[in-house]
Amino acid sequence: MNTPTPSPQLQTTPKPLHWPPTSAKGDAQETVFRLGLTGGIGSGKSTVAQMLAEHGAPIIDADAIARSLTSAGAAAIPAIAQAFGPQAIDAEGALDRNYMRQLVFAQPAQRQRLEAIIHPLIGQHCQQQMQQAQAKGARWVVFDVPLLVESGHWLERVDAVLVVDCDEPTQIQRVMQRSGLSRTATQAILAAQAQRAQRNAAAHWIIDNGAATDLPSLRRQVQQLMQQLRQALGL
Repeated sequence: MNTPTPSPQLQTTPKPLHWPPTSAKGDAQETVFRLGLTGGIGSGKSTVAQMLAEHGAPIIDADAIARSLTSAGAAAIPAIAQAFGPQAIDAEGALDRNYMRQLVFAQPAQRQRLEAIIHPLIGQHCQQQMQQAQAKGARWVVFDVPLLVESGHWLERVDAVLVVDCDEPTQIQRVMQRSGLSRTATQAILAAQAQRAQRNAAAHWIIDNGAATDLPSLRRQVQQLMQQLRQALGL
């Protein structure tokens, strides 16, 4: 007789949630709860972000902001051209992503140069979007940040961290199917990201989106998270 496989469950870690923040006088402050959402490539983080948006969360997508900043003629382009030369810019005036991807994998120090240009601009735009959400009455926002743990400074900008967790073989399979990348290229991307244990160690909540998780199971975990958030935040 086969034992049924347990349904994937939301994991709540022992990491304390310090909310609401208090002033120097010890009074609770009125502010926006900032949930950092992260996960490795192919983890399904974007799907979870969409589900959170369906629950009313304003989503601030750091990747989308980065793409906007490096589009043709956008704010980051002059500094990128100066730092990396005209070969880093494509014929339309945008960042040449293929060139830059090959460069940073071959020379990891170049990634830091690129991030030093882009990250401050992303931070400014994220702050602006959060203020706009707050002005519309939002009580919480989700910062969708792929490299939240790796960047370091993002951990100081959020009140809690939600990790979408996935086993590496499933990540590789999903990325290869979705993007058409080779196994070697996919593994190189994974190697440049935080290790699974490192990412999970930063989490307040972990959503299991591995091989055994189907879409209904993923939705159930998001619903479990929402129940906890409503209780913690009084939403």
